[in-house]
Amino acid sequence: MLKIIKRNGEEVSFDRQKIIDAVNGAMIEVDGQLYEEDTAKEIASDIEKRIRMSKIPVGVESIQDWVELELMVSERPDVARAYIRYRYKKEVARETQSTFFDAIGEKLEARNVQNQNANVDEHSFGGRIGEASGVMTKKYALDYIISKMAKENHLNNRIYIHDLDSYAVGMHNCLSIPFDKLLAEGFNTRQTDVRPANSVNTAFQLVAVIFQLQSLQQFGGVSATHLDWTMVPYVRKSFFKHYMNGRRWLTDDFDQHLHSNEQNEGWKEYFKDEPIDSEKYKQDKKAYDYAMEMTVKEVYQAVEGMYHNLNTLQSRSGNQLPFTSINYGTCTLPEGRMVIKALLDVSLEGLGKLHKTSIFPCGIFQCMKGVNRKEGDPNYDLYLLAIKSTAKRLYPNYANVDWSGNAGYDVNDPTTYFSTMGCRTANGADINALPGQNKQMKDGRGNICPVTIIMPTLAMEAMEEVQKIDNFTEDDIVDTFIDILKLAIADARDMLIERFDWICSQSPSSAKFMYENGTMYGYNPEEGIRSALKHGTLAIGQIGLAETLQILLNTDHTTEKGMEVAKKIEGTFKELCAKYKEEYKLNFGVYYTPAENLCYTAMQKFKKQYGVIPEVSDKDFFTNSMHVPVWKRMSPFDKIDIESQLTGYSSAGCITYVEFSDDDRKNLDAVRAVIDYAMDNDIPYFAINVPCDTCMECGECGEIEDACPKCGSTNIQRLRRVTGYLTGNYTTAFNKGKIQEVLMRKKHRINFEK
Repeated sequence: MLKIIKRNGEEVSFDRQKIIDAVNGAMIEVDGQLYEEDTAKEIASDIEKRIRMSKIPVGVESIQDWVELELMVSERPDVARAYIRYRYKKEVARETQSTFFDAIGEKLEARNVQNQNANVDEHSFGGRIGEASGVMTKKYALDYIISKMAKENHLNNRIYIHDLDSYAVGMHNCLSIPFDKLLAEGFNTRQTDVRPANSVNTAFQLVAVIFQLQSLQQFGGVSATHLDWTMVPYVRKSFFKHYMNGRRWLTDDFDQHLHSNEQNEGWKEYFKDEPIDSEKYKQDKKAYDYAMEMTVKEVYQAVEGMYHNLNTLQSRSGNQLPFTSINYGTCTLPEGRMVIKALLDVSLEGLGKLHKTSIFPCGIFQCMKGVNRKEGDPNYDLYLLAIKSTAKRLYPNYANVDWSGNAGYDVNDPTTYFSTMGCRTANGADINALPGQNKQMKDGRGNICPVTIIMPTLAMEAMEEVQKIDNFTEDDIVDTFIDILKLAIADARDMLIERFDWICSQSPSSAKFMYENGTMYGYNPEEGIRSALKHGTLAIGQIGLAETLQILLNTDHTTEKGMEVAKKIEGTFKELCAKYKEEYKLNFGVYYTPAENLCYTAMQKFKKQYGVIPEVSDKDFFTNSMHVPVWKRMSPFDKIDIESQLTGYSSAGCITYVEFSDDDRKNLDAVRAVIDYAMDNDIPYFAINVPCDTCMECGECGEIEDACPKCGSTNIQRLRRVTGYLTGNYTTAFNKGKIQEVLMRKKHRINFEK
């Protein structure tokens, strides 16, 4: 039996039929059908003779070379060319397959860890499986699902499609969960059903469970929009139980008042919905004092349990924790104030034996005029406690309930207060709000899918285009860029509609927990899942405003000239998104993208295409969305002044940060002054970056240089903010671009002199 050598070195039997099929295929391609059936057989026979005569093993490549020569001398050079094309396509397919499997192997073996998501451990078993799976699902989405236009925009570094691996299966992004409903009514899971909560301890446990369950139905974050208000009825339930125990143990006339289940039910009815500071309760001071003490303890322990659960319930690939956020701070009822205080106290205390800063949930304190902003407001003391926690733990961040972009909210309905997903994602007014529902309602809504326009690429296209104009001016450059941007935004719209329709085509059984329990607002089984998805946001994001302006104007938006053009750019986004929202009856919104990984990967592609450009690509990252470049020296007030001119253009989420030194973070009055300034200047979502290093030997927390000042250890966890969220040690968890960005961040000194 004749043997030949495959490309991988394996020795196999010669199969002349493969030559016949390949030659016949080339003939059919040229002639439309097979006219010369014997030609292929003759060539195969000649090749077989050559192999027999060879004194050394013959390789596949040599055989294919011989086939080409035979075709050339057979007076059918046209067929020879078709065979060469066939051979080339096969080679490309092999190389593509080889590259594809190499990429999978690289992920499975963790040979090239990219840290694309700072909260995914790509070294772990789950992380390696997830990353390898992502290689396959991303390729499937690009090759078989998305349109040619969308694919070209994505591959050409113009418009980035987020989470392609999730695109493949039709997942949506994030959701604000309607905890009020789920805790009051209970919910179903795949294995069982869960009864309504009857204590604050159970309610907080269920919050963690629901967060985890919902996070598995999507690829983004999950949030509670007003957790302090949500917990009021469960604090009351716990208080009633403790009060009745107090009567049982401390009241002399217990037998007279409570000696049967029937009368116990009577007491429940008597105290039903009573606030914990009710005069009815205070009639029995001993029982009241006991109940208050025990309820405070239970609330603290319940909150502590939730924090521990949300930092340990690893439920996604790579042992990833669910991206959880909790908004709170506006409830002035005694029950809500008790919850807020516990949330802040646990945040300050830290987790575990070293009292480490909690990564999740992302705490967001909702600032509201007349509630917590000024001395004399009922929750001002809790605002001060929040500031203390921020200065030490980075959390909470601050949401501006009075932000102009949330106009029309109902002061009596906390579900309409401005809230975020933590990273910065937010929901604007719902064009599809059901009758009687406030358009600003947040619960049950989320970012359905985002894309991000990589503006520096468009700026380079504009510069190339404007070169065709004789004696072009700066106005020509800007006008050309705006024209290109408008076309890109239109493409982004079409890409989002394409993905939205794909998500809507999925079966509700793909996310049973979500649709069975109505966690997404508006779901009507008769209408299909589009009935719920249409209330969410289609986000058109952006990256690299600062670099874009540098390309166009040789300056950025920290100058008057740069800001003027920045407003034209952002106004274009806002105007077109508003137009599309009305035209398509979908909630298009301007999104100032977090771009945790994209800031790095987009820059690498940009450099390959355009090289290193000073002030543009002479680093490893693009500046995030419309932010002031991190290396600019200025006071926090100056940074707020600049960014506050642009935040109003965004309806789908934005954030403003300032960077504090270790000294400035200890000045709580200064911290409060900066937060107040941000809120007063209509910043919707604000965060302070403070040094948060932790000694892993003794737990010392603050800004630590090379060694712990307390015990001398060099085992230091260096916690930094990656987007709105925190993550673990940034030196190992961040990608190269984000690490460099952190190192380039300049402190926004309170007393900095220009």
